[in-house]
Amino acid sequence: MTRETFYVAMTRGREQNIAYVAVDKPDPAHDGPHPGDNTEATARSVLFGVLQHVGADLSAHETITAEQDTWASIAQLAAEYETLAAAAQHDRWAALIRSCGLSDDDADDAIASPVFGALTAELRRAEANQHDVESLLPRLVGARGFGDADDIAAVLHYRVAKATARPSGSGRARKAPRLIAGLIPEAAGPVPSEMRQALTERRDLIETRADALLNTALTEKHEWITKLGVQPKQARAAQAWRNAARTIAAYRDRHGITGPAPLGAPAEAESQKLDAARARAALDRTRSLEGEPNSARQSPTARPVGPSL
Repeated sequence: MTRETFYVAMTRGREQNIAYVAVDKPDPAHDGPHPGDNTEATARSVLFGVLQHVGADLSAHETITAEQDTWASIAQLAAEYETLAAAAQHDRWAALIRSCGLSDDDADDAIASPVFGALTAELRRAEANQHDVESLLPRLVGARGFGDADDIAAVLHYRVAKATARPSGSGRARKAPRLIAGLIPEAAGPVPSEMRQALTERRDLIETRADALLNTALTEKHEWITKLGVQPKQARAAQAWRNAARTIAAYRDRHGITGPAPLGAPAEAESQKLDAARARAALDRTRSLEGEPNSARQSPTARPVGPSL
């Protein structure tokens, strides 16, 4: 349905207009999923899709602008990056699965599983969070058996996600995660040189796009940027504020958020929730930096000037 048709349907009731959105799934006897089916569809995501589906004809200029914006968006670039990362690291993750302590048959089943892609993405995320996946995965395999697990890759995915929910280390020893624009886990480890170049190009494009979006929001005083608090004047705090604000700009572009709320509606799809958590942390960071006095940002060894009170 186009948004124009939806508008007509929702503005003709004399007393009220109610939209019923069907999100029920076919029963097990149904003849399989159809191309384009979204297993994570919700009423909100369906209506969002309707509002994004413009039926009115665009001018040539509007069409070109829309196409350029779509192909340059972080949503598109992130999808390209993750596709390239999965292809570039497939053999590495397959070798790790075969050497982590599983039997040959179990390893073959895990690699052939439809969940293998999600497992490798989770391993990439864990490595970006500074975890040593080469030693972690054998420990997770050896800690507990798999019993009659229907899908070993799915079990491994769960165990890796649970064990690496936080960045490696603690306190001052904790290393910052390697995230592109504060959102997308960077592909580390050995990668063929031509694939590394393609990944680097997408990484640079994502970060350039996020910077451009933030600059536009600041220059044009978009409503969402005004809700992040005032950028501090002290140089280090100002840079930290900008990095956090850039993450929010990247999140909005990746997930099609256009409203005045910095993070839009609460994330419902599992694929968005992790990004939403990172964006929420970035939002909290901008607001804490705004209210933090300059003296609180001095180094621990800084001494006050003048008599103490």
